[in-house]
Amino acid sequence: MDLDTFITTVYVMVDDYCKAQKITWPKLPGPLPSLTISEELTLVLLSRWSQFRSDRAFYRFALHHWRAAFPSLPDYSQFNRLMHASGKWLTRFNQFLVTSWQAQACVYEALDTMGCATRNAKRRGEGWLAGEANLGYCNRLGWYEGLNVITSVTPEGWITGFGCAPASTKEQPYAETFLALRAMDWSRLPEVGQAAQGVYLTDNGFCGKSNHQRWQQYYAARVMSPPQRSHPRPWPKAWRTWLASLRQIVETVHEKLLNTFRLERERPHHLQGFRIRLAASVALHNFCIWLNLQLGRPKLAFADLIDW
Repeated sequence: MDLDTFITTVYVMVDDYCKAQKITWPKLPGPLPSLTISEELTLVLLSRWSQFRSDRAFYRFALHHWRAAFPSLPDYSQFNRLMHASGKWLTRFNQFLVTSWQAQACVYEALDTMGCATRNAKRRGEGWLAGEANLGYCNRLGWYEGLNVITSVTPEGWITGFGCAPASTKEQPYAETFLALRAMDWSRLPEVGQAAQGVYLTDNGFCGKSNHQRWQQYYAARVMSPPQRSHPRPWPKAWRTWLASLRQIVETVHEKLLNTFRLERERPHHLQGFRIRLAASVALHNFCIWLNLQLGRPKLAFADLIDW
């Protein structure tokens, strides 16, 4: 698909959603926005491709090549302010994609976390996200300073919910908060999404019989995870391999978010900025799955989706 066709497809989908939900700009201080809400959301989604090293690099490209499609492009600073104002609609657009395709009609969802570095862990000082990001450990990065992102992924690769927390957050209390929000008033934090219709598959970081019983009793969330290898009754190797094969999809999705949609390169100055870019990456990921299904292509074939 050529780039112009992809831009048009994204814009039409976003514009139809905005019109159906009657979304317009709220009253903001300063001059009126030069972009419509549909144009702003489209540009924010397009900015997440790894072909652009940063948001500024993307905006320079847009100013040079997309003036015909977006004739009222403002200065980058105004674009950035509008992006922060449109964050909640990015999240709701993602949930619209999930519900319209009935992506959660599946027997299980894979729940897992990934580390996102926001700063070199060896640097001195507090950094931009002092008190919000901290030092943690993950297998991919080792010790890092940043945030811990949680995602819930269907067998087809749809991201049905996500969230972020300080890097040192442990999996079990993290999962409890995530599942509690899904079971209760998830509309107040829509990125977590609706509760899974099936079971949650996790790794042994989420294990614990008492935890699983409490989550099922209070949040109607059934969680399956292997016990630690030091457990008196560890799982046989065949069972662990079977569960790992089902959970492989979440590792694939994390690789897409980190590299294809450049979450790995984020060095945010504000937590809200990271949340908006995370929401945009997730929404673009789900949109590309939807588009591949429309075109009869493999669902996660993103590398050759656009002829750059």
